[in-house]
Amino acid sequence: MSADQPTVLLVEDEPAQREVLSYNLAADGFRVLTASNGEDALMLVAEDTPDIIVLDWMMPNTSGIEVCRQLKTRNATRAIPIIMLSARSEELDRVRGLETGADDYVVKPYSVVELLARVRAQLRRTRPATVGERLEYDDIVLDSETHRVTRRDKPLKLGPTEFRLLSTFMEKPGRVWSREQLLDRVWGRDIYVDTRTVDVHIGRLRKALCVHGGDDPLRTVRGAGYALG
Repeated sequence: MSADQPTVLLVEDEPAQREVLSYNLAADGFRVLTASNGEDALMLVAEDTPDIIVLDWMMPNTSGIEVCRQLKTRNATRAIPIIMLSARSEELDRVRGLETGADDYVVKPYSVVELLARVRAQLRRTRPATVGERLEYDDIVLDSETHRVTRRDKPLKLGPTEFRLLSTFMEKPGRVWSREQLLDRVWGRDIYVDTRTVDVHIGRLRKALCVHGGDDPLRTVRGAGYALG
């Protein structure tokens, strides 16, 4: 996984629905994790935190509404957007789903095209760089669609890793990222890289950002990691 390929966890107990949605999400550029029940979904989230969850309400044992409730009460997962899928179309059911913490509610049967649009709408809010949005911080502009970065209107030359690091920082200015979190987000969980490699690429990013002058916008937080601003 990299910063420019968002991960979707699809939780759906109907194999045919799961296969169709998984295929369409992958074709639309997403990395797709799948679960057929609530218990597996909760385990997957703990092992490989997704950027967004598409969650069926009606499942045996642990229902989608219970999975949603558990995730939204945990600090580590409450910010993950959840789109609830349900055959329940009554207003009270929609309200219940949203009050439990779901960020959106889609009634079955639904259009796959519309669902993909809703997934991207949620990611535009939480991980804008992954859906081609332009990011700005102070005098730095990052265009994730063209992979161009400027500072003070002057182009900067960034390698792919430095670009993904900057995207991560610019999506959440002020947030402190640990080296381990940056490794997961930028390099991917399935790739072994020494944490010192993060320091090397942070150094390269700092040099690139200051090539035309200006203060270093990156902050080192002793014992914690790095932040933008």
